[in-house]
Amino acid sequence: MTTLADLASLGRADLARLWSDLIGGDVPASMSQPMQRRFLAFELQARRSGGLPPALLARLDRIAAGEARKATPRMKPGARLLRAWNGTTHVVDVLPDGYLWNGARHRSLSAIARAITGARWSGPRFFGIVAAVDESRAPKCSRRSGLDRAA
Repeated sequence: MTTLADLASLGRADLARLWSDLIGGDVPASMSQPMQRRFLAFELQARRSGGLPPALLARLDRIAAGEARKATPRMKPGARLLRAWNGTTHVVDVLPDGYLWNGARHRSLSAIARAITGARWSGPRFFGIVAAVDESRAPKCSRRSGLDRAA
């Protein structure tokens, strides 16, 4: 089994052979050896970690099939959002060019959610416009530390 450390010493022919084994097909003609090593390093790490999460694979399949992305919910100007947080009810008015909260205009709901909570929230999720991902069904994936470590 080839390791990440081995990639640095492989020549063009060996990289092409490994590409064929791991990814399939021929290396794109215009791809440089450093870029081949990056792709191969990613593939080796993904396989060592059990592969890509099923949700990501499904998303990639949808993109490859040309399916449209789900539309982000749009709100009409004049809509009002209410959110109770730590005993305070926050009111946000939807404007044609942004949002009004506490007398100040904001370009995004996420900026308002951040100001309210002090944490990086998805504004649409914070205000209940989009549902949170069901954590019990979310794929379990671990963070990879980088491409420069040996496999």
